[in-house]
Parts: sequence; C-alpha cells; structure tokens
Amino acid sequence: MNQPIVRLFGLVVLLFALLLAFTSRWAVFDAASLRENPLNARALLEQQRINRGMILAADGTVLARSVRTSASEGTYERSYPTGEEFAHAIGYSYLSLGRAGLERFRNSYLNGQTGTNLQRILDQLQGKQRQGDDVFTTLDPVAQQVANSQLAGREGAVVALDPRNGAVKVMASSPSFDPRALRSRRTYAQLAANATGRPLVNRATQFGYAPGSTFKVLTATAAIDTGAYTPSSTVSGRNGVLISGVPLQNDNNESFGQITLTEALAKSVNTVWAQVAERLGKSTIARYMSRFGFDRKPQLDYPAEQMSFSGEFHRSRLVAPTSPLVDVGRLGIGQDKLAVVPLQMAEVAAAVANHGRLMVPHLTDRIVDPDGRTVLRITPRVQAVVMKPATAAAVTSMMEAVVNEGTGTSAQIPGVQVAGKTGTAETQIGASINDVWFIAFAPAANPTIAIAATLRGVPGQGAAFAAPIAKRVMESLLHG
Repeated sequence: MNQPIVRLFGLVVLLFALLLAFTSRWAVFDAASLRENPLNARALLEQQRINRGMILAADGTVLARSVRTSASEGTYERSYPTGEEFAHAIGYSYLSLGRAGLERFRNSYLNGQTGTNLQRILDQLQGKQRQGDDVFTTLDPVAQQVANSQLAGREGAVVALDPRNGAVKVMASSPSFDPRALRSRRTYAQLAANATGRPLVNRATQFGYAPGSTFKVLTATAAIDTGAYTPSSTVSGRNGVLISGVPLQNDNNESFGQITLTEALAKSVNTVWAQVAERLGKSTIARYMSRFGFDRKPQLDYPAEQMSFSGEFHRSRLVAPTSPLVDVGRLGIGQDKLAVVPLQMAEVAAAVANHGRLMVPHLTDRIVDPDGRTVLRITPRVQAVVMKPATAAAVTSMMEAVVNEGTGTSAQIPGVQVAGKTGTAETQIGASINDVWFIAFAPAANPTIAIAATLRGVPGQGAAFAAPIAKRVMESLLHG
C-alpha cells in the first residue's frame, strides 16, 4: 500500500472516530445534561408529560405529587400539599426554575429514568405513559410541625436523627418558603434577593454558625478516648487563664478552683476545656473532628450544592485544624473561627448516643416503582467509628450531668433521662446577642433520637432559647 493511500485511510479512520465521539457524547455521555438544559424545548415538553413520582413522609403523608394540568395534552405540574412544612428537605421541581432538595437528588427515580434506554423505547412503542417511582422518606410529620412551630419564624434550624441507623426524622429551617409560590419567577427572584431572611437557604445544612460550648462534647470525647483524662480528672477553672497568650473568660466571669471534667461540662467552664484542648494539641483535636465528619460536607442523600463544610474558616476559606491560624484552646470550646451546620452537630450527639459509631445520615427510606416493587431500600451504614464504647458511656454520663444539674436543666423531660449540652456563641460584643445551641439524645440509656437545635442572633443563652426547642421535638418523637 503506497503512502498517499495510507494517509487517506488514516484520515477516514480519524474522521470516523470523531463522528463516533460526538454522537456518543450527546446520545450517551452528556444525555442527562442535555435533558436538564432549560434551553432544550424538546426536553421541557417531555418533562411536562411525565407523571413524576410522589415524595412521602414516613407515615405516608404526601409531601409532593404531580397533578394533571391538561387531559388532552397529558401534561403535569408539581404540587406540594404541606406548603412550607417540609420545603427545605423536599425542595421543588419546576421546569422554569430547576430543582432543589430531594426533588433534585432523587430526580432520576422520580422522573422514571432509572430503567434502560431499551426499556424506555419499548414503553414508548407500546404507548405506555412514563411514570416515576415514589420516594418514601424518614421524616416524621408531627415532629417536623413541632420543630417549625418552635422556631416560630426566627432564623435557625432543627435536625433530629435516629442515632442507630442515621434516619433523619426532622429537618426544619427557618425562615421557610412555600414551594407552591415558586411557580412564579417573580416570587422566586424576590425570595432569592431577600438578603435578611434568605428563606431559600437550608440552615440545617448550609452556612453554619459558631457552635459555642456544644463543641466541648467533641473535646471531651478526645480527652477521654485518648486516655489523657477521665471524667473525674481535675483542672483549674480559674477565670482569666491565658490561652494562646490572651486571657479567657468564663461565663459571667465566674471563677472555679480545681474542678472535675464532669462538673466542668455541666457548668460549661470555658477555661477548663480550653486548657484540655491545648494539652491535647491540634493534631488530636483534628483527628477527632475528622472522625465526627468535620472539614467535609455531610454524607446526606441531598444535593452537594445545598450543603456546607463544617470547620475552621479564615477569610471564607476552610483551614485545617492544625493550621498556624488556629487557636486550639478557643477551638476546643467552640469559638475561634468555627462555622458548623446543625446536621453536623446532630451527628456529634448521634455518635455518642450510638456507642461511638456514627451512622451515615439519610432522608430516603425506600423507593417504590409504579407496580409497587421496592427498587431501592436504604441500608444503614457506619460512617466512622469515632470513639470506644467505654468513652461514649463516659461522655454520656457527663452530658446527663449537664441536663440534671448543669446548664441544660430546661431540657429535662419527666420520666426520660436526657443527655445534652448547651452552647452560646457571642456575636455582638457587649450586646448579649448570641447564636445559641442545644444538642442532645434520649433516652440516655438506649437512645432513639439525637438532636441539634440552633437560633441565630437572640438576646440570651442556649439554655433559655435552644434547649426548650429541642425538648419539645424530642417529646414529640419519644411520645408521639
């Protein structure tokens, strides 16, 4: 074969390969993005004719469904019967706006796109209407309603988990929004531009706050699990102890002598826990933060774009706990540059509650196809072994002391032993305006619920504002 023919043959092969690559790109590799492109009119028309699957609460309450808008054209639109109640967890799905929440994360199932291309072609040839699968969630409607009523429109969030398997029972964020109103682009733009309330932000998973003294549970875990301390170890609780060369104050400038770690957690003594964190060192604190899930986004079945990292931030950038920028003493008491989402703090409580094992959190329980067959069931998975069971038992006893005789007495539930920790992070120096927290689990001996509740910018302490919210939600889940 002469050289010109070889070159011609090579050119033909190259052109054929390019043709194959480009056709494969749109037909196979980028097919999903092409379908999702809002400029694709054909895809939009196709979406309107899909009877999208329902999203349901754990008790079968319908949270999202498709309703027919035109019998002649066979078109549908999304309906949200519960309005604001589950808005952030469920999200929305509109052709003009896109999707958010579970509507986005489980879109392929809800849209009936999980079958093979061949099966879809056969269904079309047989005249079958495309119908999505139903998504059953782990959410508890009664407890969700209690959480929303307790938040009462104030900026904050509540997350409640079953520590044994990671099931999310409550995910409430306030202020909320009504997904039914988002049919209007104008309404969506107004909500998105609302810089004060930011109702479209899911505060349970996004843009965290300083956790205050609830972080001391992590410091206590590291202290005891490493063997450096026991719950009865004593440390000076003197006010004004130098931490990183700067005096640190206790709440109300109260000063203590030698005090046990159990007492120091119950009374939330800053100087004790800052000294403990300094002795443990940055590497140890960093190791336990990683085990609890800090410095990365939660492993929740939820869009990654709607979740934030929890950790130390400098100039809006996440920094490692071992960074020279970090004051480990103040990090150990939940201050310094910490920003943490409520889901992460609920996971801290859940890991202690579950004997040291942190389970992967999940909103989905199962997915059922139109013929009633379960096509996916979520199996509980261990995310990390955070601590030894003996450490979890010791920290549990310390958290019980917080509720029984310490700063968390407002979270006491008659007949139920609660283990918890309050948190207060000052946001306006001298004005007593704080971001307040409470994390807990119950019943302490055999926990079935772990919770984090937070409010932003309130004139008071976590004990007065956040603990009562957590108490009401726990009561609902325990007795409802």
